[in-house]
Amino acid sequence: MLDYMIYILAFAVGSIVGLVYSYKQHGEPFVAVTDINIIALVIAIVGWFLAFNSGNVILSAVGFLLGGFVMGERPGYGRKETAIGLIIAIIVYLILRVTV
Repeated sequence: MLDYMIYILAFAVGSIVGLVYSYKQHGEPFVAVTDINIIALVIAIVGWFLAFNSGNVILSAVGFLLGGFVMGERPGYGRKETAIGLIIAIIVYLILRVTV
């Protein structure tokens, strides 16, 4: 039960940090971003991969922190990166579970 609380706290902290970072990076009210932010994409892939595939409480918490960072950005930012990161992490998870 303590594991889940650590994951929730890590995700919440990551979301807050991502929101603060996003507001500092984008001062405008809203801009329709059509391109993918490569740095956020790498953070999302690494974060969700660690969250689902590490098997360690500390690494999973770091993964949820990184995933929350990208997912917690301002509305309209980070949604594509989060979706791609989640899809890749789930595919790797399924591949590792089927082959083992």
